Amino acid sequence: MLDLLTQFIDIIRHLDVHLENIMREYELATYLILMLIIFCETGLVVTPFLPGDSLLFAAGAITAKTGILNIWLLIPLLFLAAILGDNTNYFFGKYMSDKVFTRDYWFIKRKYIDKTQDFYAKYGGRTLIIARFVPIVRTFAPFVAGVGKMAYTRFIGFCVAGGVLWVTGLTLAGYFLGSHPFVKENFELVIFAVIGISILPIMVEFVRMKWGNKEKGQEVKH
Repeated sequence: MLDLLTQFIDIIRHLDVHLENIMREYELATYLILMLIIFCETGLVVTPFLPGDSLLFAAGAITAKTGILNIWLLIPLLFLAAILGDNTNYFFGKYMSDKVFTRDYWFIKRKYIDKTQDFYAKYGGRTLIIARFVPIVRTFAPFVAGVGKMAYTRFIGFCVAGGVLWVTGLTLAGYFLGSHPFVKENFELVIFAVIGISILPIMVEFVRMKWGNKEKGQEVKH
């Protein structure tokens, strides 16, 4: 387990190197590899740990550097993968809707469902757009939309809007900023910054909840 974690961290740290090697070795097949990763991260509740944000940024940057892939073909293909993933998750959640309320499963706990439903209660359908930029949450949001039996016409609208912003924004950011000297020389730091910014909402929400619980506890004592 420790070896797998070490390898995963190494891949994240040197994502640009690994991705460039993949592009040079597999060339056009890289489109399918990247699509598969994005599909798994957005469509399978068992793989929320995959590096979606950093992968999109790195894919754009390495595409600009090597010229092996076409950025204007890459973006719609990755968007398609994200939409297919969301739909898979949505319909799986719809199928599991009655079952997830009865017990925990190894791949999803009831508390995760409750947390995401709270998120929906606060932000409504916009959750599907906001969640795009929040790791782990973006994997569970379509699933919970299915569990909650959100109307598909409403779901797909928010899903497409979020997918366009997420894929286009991060991939083009990598494409246009990846050639900047600072980014090229500090790519590892930039990737961790992308990850840090993406998990910031989770950290803020965690601190807010902890602080709120602490204040409630003090009020009870008084």
